[in-house]
Amino acid sequence: MGIYLNPGYQVFEEAVQSDIFVDKTEMIRYVNSVVKTKRKYLSVSRPRRFGKTMAADMLCAYYERSADSRFLFEKTLLGKIDGWDAYLGKYDVIRIVMTDFIKKDVSVENSLKLLTQRVLDDLCEIYPEVKYDPNDLAYSMNKFYHKSQIAFVIVIDEWDAVFRVRKEDKEGQTKYLDFLRDWLKDKEFIALAYMTGISHYRKPKKYYYWESYFMFPWMCC
Repeated sequence: MGIYLNPGYQVFEEAVQSDIFVDKTEMIRYVNSVVKTKRKYLSVSRPRRFGKTMAADMLCAYYERSADSRFLFEKTLLGKIDGWDAYLGKYDVIRIVMTDFIKKDVSVENSLKLLTQRVLDDLCEIYPEVKYDPNDLAYSMNKFYHKSQIAFVIVIDEWDAVFRVRKEDKEGQTKYLDFLRDWLKDKEFIALAYMTGISHYRKPKKYYYWESYFMFPWMCC
């Protein structure tokens, strides 16, 4: 268990034990239907306080292989569905909260370098014998995958932070989108990429363009 790699089920367990918990586990049935298919890229945009982070934590608890989270799901709505545990605990999960990296006073390039470093630090603790490139996240994750033969589930919360935190940094926004595309697009080591963002009722047209671009970047490039 690491900070970014296989973060455990404790956060989702706290949600389940809360009085305000709303059971949304049935969504996993749909998510499972797109795992390891061409439709494995999911982007969910909702206003704040709509449970996006809880859903992301739920997916981490379900898919990650180092956490025995069966007890959390057996009594949920998902647990009543035949075959609900088909992908339970099958993958290495990487959980990223993008606002931890995208800052007003840090360039996007340096933010992405830090993200790469920290994810690879977690991976090399689990697979210390693998030689990797500390400057290339996609290549390195492919190396780890070929060693373990365990694909990755990538969960990114607040993927659109760069457009809110660095609104005027068009060059940085482009570098960020290129980074995500190069990391995720058509990679055999990716079983699922699930991203959440904050939708707004009033957004300039350019914001809509960037949002649409990333939801289907492999169709736009």
